[in-house]
Amino acid sequence: MKKTYPRVLSIAGSDPSGGAGIQADIKSCSANGVYAATAITAVVDENTVGVTGVHPVPDAFVAGQIRSVLGDVGADAVKIGMLHSASLIRTVRRTLDEFPEVGAIVLDPVMVATSGDALLESDAVASLCADLIPRATIITPNIPEAEILLGRRVAEGEDLAGVGRELASRFPGVAVYLKGGHGVDGVVEDVLVGAPGAEVVRFSAPRVNTVNTHGTGCTLSSAIASHLALGKSVAEACEAAHAYVHGAIVAGALYEIGRGHGPVHHFWNQTPSKAATSSSEAAV
Repeated sequence: MKKTYPRVLSIAGSDPSGGAGIQADIKSCSANGVYAATAITAVVDENTVGVTGVHPVPDAFVAGQIRSVLGDVGADAVKIGMLHSASLIRTVRRTLDEFPEVGAIVLDPVMVATSGDALLESDAVASLCADLIPRATIITPNIPEAEILLGRRVAEGEDLAGVGRELASRFPGVAVYLKGGHGVDGVVEDVLVGAPGAEVVRFSAPRVNTVNTHGTGCTLSSAIASHLALGKSVAEACEAAHAYVHGAIVAGALYEIGRGHGPVHHFWNQTPSKAATSSSEAAV
């Protein structure tokens, strides 16, 4: 009897600099112990400084990738990232509905890159809210994305749990992991609202003085999907993913990659191979 992998399908755009998008998802899933398959929605021309252009993959071809993976490899969880248009959002929803056996769906409502560049067409927000978010198990917006979803500004210092509850009430049955991104007294807080059987859960960590935050949203959402694929509850998966991403930010702060927002260290939690250790020792 051969072993089987816990499997995650990532439906997202690419990042040639390797820190975000599909590339970050594959690294995050691998570091968290699951097999990563992908369906690429767009080829993005970007680096650590910013986004230069987006080349969309045709909707039918995205659907074909999803069918190829789910019809053969299968998936225990799905992570959805960058979907640039309303038509693609509807296509992804219809295609996933062809596979009711697919379990948890983690939706990262990617709208703005770390650099501030827009990644979602303005008319796609309504479709995201009406067609795809209701199908998700959990969504993982940051504050700017929460503002777009709610259609209002989130005041500085506003209680994150209240914002999370407002989002959860707008999308009944969908858990909300709201990324704070701002800290008080050197502490950064995220909140989880609406997880089955759980009260509001707050996740806090010391603020790390670093510009290397490229792809943190992608990394977090794919880590949550990984732990859901491993059989954890939503609250347990979020707790494990939060700890993993914080460790990746801490380790990534020690490196310099690119001239802008560098990546986190996706494999900080892996034991170095003997070969790598020997090579390092030899170089000293």
